[in-house]
Amino acid sequence: MRKALIVGLDYFHDLKPLSGCVNDAEAVASVLRRNADGTTNFTTPKVLTATGVSNAVTRRVLRDSIEALFKDDPEIALLYFAGHGYVDATGGFLCASDCQDGDDGLALNDVMTFAKESKAANKIIVLDSCHGGIAGNRPGKGSLAEIGPGMTLLTASTENQYSYEGGNGAPGVFTNLLVDALNGAAANLVGDVTPGSVYAHIDQSLGPWGGQRPVFKTNVKSFVSLRKAAPPIALEELLQLATLFPQPGYNFPLDPSYEPERSQEQREDPSIPPPDPAKNAIFKVLQNYVRVNLVRPVGAPHMWHAAMESKSCELTVLGEHYRRLVADNLI
Repeated sequence: MRKALIVGLDYFHDLKPLSGCVNDAEAVASVLRRNADGTTNFTTPKVLTATGVSNAVTRRVLRDSIEALFKDDPEIALLYFAGHGYVDATGGFLCASDCQDGDDGLALNDVMTFAKESKAANKIIVLDSCHGGIAGNRPGKGSLAEIGPGMTLLTASTENQYSYEGGNGAPGVFTNLLVDALNGAAANLVGDVTPGSVYAHIDQSLGPWGGQRPVFKTNVKSFVSLRKAAPPIALEELLQLATLFPQPGYNFPLDPSYEPERSQEQREDPSIPPPDPAKNAIFKVLQNYVRVNLVRPVGAPHMWHAAMESKSCELTVLGEHYRRLVADNLI
């Protein structure tokens, strides 16, 4: 079972209203509901949104919902929060619709305690709020983090930074990148999108001068997949990697019979062997490997030249990594 609580608060009775957090929450909930192939991912995520006084989310509702999220023992309990954040000398807070000044919000220490005491195998907290990077810091210990086993924290900004909205209801900078990552921009070759790959995508996309830096804290033995995106190469083709390249450093020999396309002159040249359908099928797989940076031609600019000139191809560093995974039955 996978549980998710998605919170997006635009309406605040006393604090400055926001304009994009509800849209951000709905975008995250939408992408998390199903994998790219249509199968269920997070079953009916609970979504709390506040657009006005009629659906305001109070501190009590926010606290009770987060506490309920981390009850039971699901495979994943995921919290996403978009809204105002606040920080003072005592720590950080998530602001509910009824907050008056910020420090009357829900303490991040309480959120972290709910997560640390949870029996969920993976506790994931994603905060698109100002000063979110303070979450998980030990009180009175500056930036010293205290993250319990199985916990992962990803925030839009450090404890001293703001999280930028998109403006006019557009997706916020952080959440826009988060949704892109979940849709496949951060997927590996089998389509898995992990918390680590999401952070890497966001961190690289923001660059060093973006005005906000994401924060990533984790204490896990291995990353769980947040969503299955469409893999860039078919699994049955990926699983042939260790067969076509049976050992590290292996060069796969090519010849013109692997290449189905050739000029009229080449077709009429008796010294050039005709295309072999069985080899053509293998060559198509090799070309798909090239497309995802698993294989490169040796001594030739393109695979066509490598085949027609009877050269070879070899695994890239990434290809060697995936060859090992396949050979060790880890894929």
